[in-house]
Amino acid sequence: MYGKASAPEYQGALTTLSVNSSLVDVLAEGTERLREAERSGRPGEAARCGLAVAEAHRRLGHVHEADSAWKASYRAAREAGDTAAMAWALWSGGTLARQRGAFPLAWRLLGLAADLGELGGDVVVRGYSLAGLAETGRIQGDYAAVGRLHEQLLAEARRRGEARHTVWALEGIAQMHRNTGEYDRAYALFQEAAEIAERADDRRGHAWALRGLADVLSVRDGATERALELLAGAEATCREMNLSSALAYNHKMQGNVLYRAGRHAEARERYELALTEFRTMSEPRGEALSRLGLAKSLARLGRDRAETAAELADLARTLERSGLRHAREMVARAQREFGLGTETAR
Repeated sequence: MYGKASAPEYQGALTTLSVNSSLVDVLAEGTERLREAERSGRPGEAARCGLAVAEAHRRLGHVHEADSAWKASYRAAREAGDTAAMAWALWSGGTLARQRGAFPLAWRLLGLAADLGELGGDVVVRGYSLAGLAETGRIQGDYAAVGRLHEQLLAEARRRGEARHTVWALEGIAQMHRNTGEYDRAYALFQEAAEIAERADDRRGHAWALRGLADVLSVRDGATERALELLAGAEATCREMNLSSALAYNHKMQGNVLYRAGRHAEARERYELALTEFRTMSEPRGEALSRLGLAKSLARLGRDRAETAAELADLARTLERSGLRHAREMVARAQREFGLGTETAR
């Protein structure tokens, strides 16, 4: 039903790159091809090579370089009169905005990308942009608003046999089920995503699916060692492919699993590592979640109660401002867990 996973963001002279190509290699080849296109006065080709450069920088956590690259790609696409390439550049910019926690900007750029994708007749960039909108709403915790869009995009991906997009949609729907306590449904969807990703040789999608499976096994079954085993396998993939963000979220999940098992000193180490990684790549959502796990671990290890209260209150205010509803609810649960109440967050 599904063919081998592809990477449609690698365009122009870079179509030979694989979805599993090392991001360091993508960045090196993309930069070389981009310079060639600029020297030979081919703005259309520069736009498409610049897209790969922007995405490699973004996934490696090079925020400022990614911001410059997607904007340069958009300008080149506009110069070439290539509407679809403009849409791809806006998709990259919107995805970066979401990664940086700039959700209003993400909604705006991804919406524009979807419109331009339709105008330019590129069904793939339109689908990716709609998926970006759905993921933005999911990350913010607005499940009612984007749940149906996830299901719609899953149906479209299945119909076209797009393995990578099917895996993405399954993982997004699974995460929403996990976050609302429907663990069996979440596990089944993560498992299906892992199987499709493995058959399609989508190593990035497979690593994310393993992370989801590990989470459910830990929270539902208390299967700590099996969860850590799955995360170790996913971590190896993240390292081989230089998936900086996915690696940081993997480390944060290792902290979650260890914390649930009462292994608080080990959890603290994992959260500290993830926090450093997220701060390096300027990813505020991951930073906030790591801070939360670290605060809980330190509280279990005897940290002063007033310090824990202050940390959680500061986190609550930060998440309230950023619009991350689900993460804000997690802080409230932590405040109740330690008998701190939520009044300090106001």
